Amino acid sequence: MRQTNRVQRICVLLGVLIGLGLRAHAGDWPQFLGPTRDGVSPETNLFTRIPTNGLPQLWERPLGTGYSAPSVQGGVVVFFHRVGREEIVEAADAATGATRWKQTYPTAYQDPYGYNNGPRCSPLIAGGRVYTFGAEGTLTCFNLADGRRLWQRATAEEFEIPQAFFGVGSTPVIEGDKLLVMVGGQPDAGVVALDPVTGKTLWQSVGEKNWTGEPMPDWPGERRVEWRRFEKQASYSSLITVPIHGQRLTLALTRQGLVALDPRDGTVKFSRWFRSSANDSVNAMTPLVLGDDIIISSAYFKTGSVRLHVNPGNTNFTQVWRGLGLEMHWSQPMVVDGHLYAFSGRNEPDASLRCVDFATGAVKWERDERWPKHSNEQPPVFGRGSFIQADGRFIALGEGGLLGLFRPNPEKCEELGRWQVPQLKHPCWSAPVLSDGRLYLQGEDRLICLDARRRP
Repeated sequence: MRQTNRVQRICVLLGVLIGLGLRAHAGDWPQFLGPTRDGVSPETNLFTRIPTNGLPQLWERPLGTGYSAPSVQGGVVVFFHRVGREEIVEAADAATGATRWKQTYPTAYQDPYGYNNGPRCSPLIAGGRVYTFGAEGTLTCFNLADGRRLWQRATAEEFEIPQAFFGVGSTPVIEGDKLLVMVGGQPDAGVVALDPVTGKTLWQSVGEKNWTGEPMPDWPGERRVEWRRFEKQASYSSLITVPIHGQRLTLALTRQGLVALDPRDGTVKFSRWFRSSANDSVNAMTPLVLGDDIIISSAYFKTGSVRLHVNPGNTNFTQVWRGLGLEMHWSQPMVVDGHLYAFSGRNEPDASLRCVDFATGAVKWERDERWPKHSNEQPPVFGRGSFIQADGRFIALGEGGLLGLFRPNPEKCEELGRWQVPQLKHPCWSAPVLSDGRLYLQGEDRLICLDARRRP
């Protein structure tokens, strides 16, 4: 199983590198969730324990507001944040943190739920260009070398897009000669493809006609009657394109559920309704693919997780299981040797760290990571943390700034060390980023670069 996983990841990595137009470089983390868009890094010779005084710090940068993780390519780190009434795209030297260029443009976004007003999407670096998708839907392309703006699209004005709950939060992806974006436009522009060089629209897809099935069977009767009014926003899950049965498929976990598209022309191959019956809910986890199987999950009101097996031909699927073993909010599960490892739970008071059997959805073990309901200090738990996988271990960042190291073990929780990063505080909702032995940790107001290389 381990060898199969490795071969699959290598094949996916090669496909992504070809699609991005990048030179193969093990140290790059050029997009959301890394080179293979699953939180897995090929880097080795990394730290095996966390010293009591933490990992050596290389540099630190103050940030404006936002929840966007940085991206790294070729020794350049690009981060996306907001100061005042401007969204800022900034490129810095990965070794020193020194600014190489900075670009700004105005924004008037205000979060209706009281969260910060900064961007939610990570920068995407591909083909010598940087793509950013701002909180109110401003999609911009910059030249990576000097920051020159190449084109910009105001998607909220150009498409019929209803007001989203927490702003725009689905990071675009490059597939071949197309930039794929979950816009959430009505009536048939849920996902659009753009020319990455010019920004011109190539196709648009996913609308009401693609949702012919019934809502999930446990919805209350009145919700089942009114279900169509819920298909009005994009989600906070990011797009992925993966090979299934020898064909490239783009998977979009939209507000109303999962859609599989042919990235060449936007043809819908299949869809599966998946969302909570409550209006105040979102889908935020990016789909996880292993072979011909897909895992989707949500933490809202016992929606839980579903494992789907895509049948040959890629036009339909079989549901393998559905359950509450994993209730993923925004972070991504890791899969090793047939087991899923993840921080599960919607809120701080109900978070847990779990190992779940991929075959059945059954929980193998669980550890409580709940925050106390009333506390003036950072509790010694991870809360709803985020994992990345590298060098045979998991690197975790808790939402309160707790850095942890774990070894995957289906029999027990095997933690190898932890350290509260003193400069970080709640909320740390971006997953760690690993590039060329440097570990980037982002909180709400700062970016920290640590030395993650193994030491004697």
